[in-house]
Amino acid sequence: MTLIALAADKGAPGVTTTALALSAVWPRRALLAEVDPAGGDLVYRNVAAHGGALDPNLGLLSLAATARRGLVAEQVWDHVQPMSGGLDVLVGLGTSEQAAGVSGLWATLGRAFVELGESPRGAADVIADCGRLGTDSPAAELLADASVLLLVSGPEPEQLARVRDRAAALSAQPPGGPRAAVPGVPSVGVLLVAEPSRAARLAGEVDAMLRRAQARAQVIGTIARDPVGAARLAGRRGGRVDRTLLIRSARQVVRDLYRRYGAAWLRGPGPEAGR
Repeated sequence: MTLIALAADKGAPGVTTTALALSAVWPRRALLAEVDPAGGDLVYRNVAAHGGALDPNLGLLSLAATARRGLVAEQVWDHVQPMSGGLDVLVGLGTSEQAAGVSGLWATLGRAFVELGESPRGAADVIADCGRLGTDSPAAELLADASVLLLVSGPEPEQLARVRDRAAALSAQPPGGPRAAVPGVPSVGVLLVAEPSRAARLAGEVDAMLRRAQARAQVIGTIARDPVGAARLAGRRGGRVDRTLLIRSARQVVRDLYRRYGAAWLRGPGPEAGR
């Protein structure tokens, strides 16, 4: 099955909300994994399926303790919690200091996420929120097993410049090569978080910017900047989430991911099967 990694560069927020929205509309069972070494946000933002808070002690940190004795992919489910709406989530670290407890295990976790598709308790694709991705980020070790890395950026000039430079550094590959030449780096795409009225024009401008930088990466799509939709998706605000701009844009991004990568790494029902 598939591991999709999402990350941003400095000063580009929106990774967690984007990962959550994509997971919510994914056409097969999805597990949202918070693997940001700086710490997760879902325990503060989102509501558990029972209506209370998510348990901060059940998630990546408890899974890491298990992984030190060896990890079978199916064990991941023992550390997963359902959120409001039914989405499965592996809650991230509470603080950046806890990242020491995961040291040396990021590659093991990446392999387990990919192997999760064979779990007797239910196959799942993993959408991983990697937070800020720099050369010093230990979560970068997950990329060796990822099918695609989606760099998330806001519309501000400095944010776009950073994602351009990061894409250029990560996406070098030989002509026609299906994966990056840099070891451990998957195919790279860019997701923009912006007002819907700016989406088409901004995507064209960023694609041109990436071409000028000789970055073998393209804009996959645009996620709508929609605070109301984000609050509904998190369970903090009432109303139908399925008709929000956030969810509608996430569905289009999923369709575009299938169109670009398709059967090369996504098997099973197509994107129209999503919620």
